[in-house]
Amino acid sequence: MPQTFKLDGLALPADAAHMLDEIAEHFVEHAEVSRRDDFLLMTSDHGRVTIEKQDERLAIRLACPSEEALQVVRNSIAEHMFFFAGEDPLELTWAETGARGRAVPNLRQATVVGAEDVTPHMRRVKLATADVTPFIGGAMHVRILVPPRGRTPIWPHYGADGRLVWPDGEDKLVVRPYTIRAVDKARGELWIDFLQHPTPGIGTPGADFARDAETGDVIGLIGPGSGGLPEAKSILMIGDESSLPAIARIAAEVPDGTSIRAIIEVWDKAEEQPLPSAGEIDVTWLHRSSYPADAIGTLREEATKAIALADAETFMWVACEKEDVRAIKALLNSRKHDRHLRYVAWYWEK
Repeated sequence: MPQTFKLDGLALPADAAHMLDEIAEHFVEHAEVSRRDDFLLMTSDHGRVTIEKQDERLAIRLACPSEEALQVVRNSIAEHMFFFAGEDPLELTWAETGARGRAVPNLRQATVVGAEDVTPHMRRVKLATADVTPFIGGAMHVRILVPPRGRTPIWPHYGADGRLVWPDGEDKLVVRPYTIRAVDKARGELWIDFLQHPTPGIGTPGADFARDAETGDVIGLIGPGSGGLPEAKSILMIGDESSLPAIARIAAEVPDGTSIRAIIEVWDKAEEQPLPSAGEIDVTWLHRSSYPADAIGTLREEATKAIALADAETFMWVACEKEDVRAIKALLNSRKHDRHLRYVAWYWEK
């Protein structure tokens, strides 16, 4: 019988019921979620999580197939709880406190081996790492950790509450989520595409790294996690430039016989990319630069039309701006589209 690694925790949030609601709503897109009154069960490839409201406390129990998975799940629960708490007080303790100072098991160092422009506003950075196997198949998102140029990287470690403790001051890292666009196992390389935002004045530290990347630069990668390949014969993908790398990777990795309909909003025709696929793919490109000045919600409108024509067995993959995602998610909920046949996530907000 395979060994199971277990850990109990206790959270004291300002509002336990609201915290449980937030966790259930968020993780439904990333795990199998079952809710019964004050009891929540979440299962995924990483393991099993139960959270039960007991008066104003949340009792947490983790059961995972490996020590690494246990620490990754603990960290995910901790980071999300503190995010949902915002400015409200939150105490989070664990039965085992040995994680303090422990290295992050899914943090890997990578070295820049090349960079190139894919389109005028999309730049690809190629990275070499000791083992690309964890990035093949399954989840496709990572957090990139960019150290200050000219300084030896200081990587984060676990704190007692399960969150990551980050270096500060002169060693502060730029941390941003990105999609692994492709994996070249033979060369031991990963490709990450970075959107170079066309709007002046918007802070883009991740894009700045890609713009200035030089061969030999070292960064960290935490992951991969979430957003795997949909398993369905029919897929509807709705997104914009921010999710185009994920759309392109899904198109490239689906098996023969898959039918894909994609609606993708980009700035103009120059931002379109080829989407080679073993499946049959039909792409509608929307050019934001050609919209009337008062246009609002064009991607949302086209998504609504496409969803209306899709059948119940179609996998709905949606990733774009936060308000568009909320509207499309509400539509899917109103149509009672199977939660097992959807991935809905906002990649940015206005």
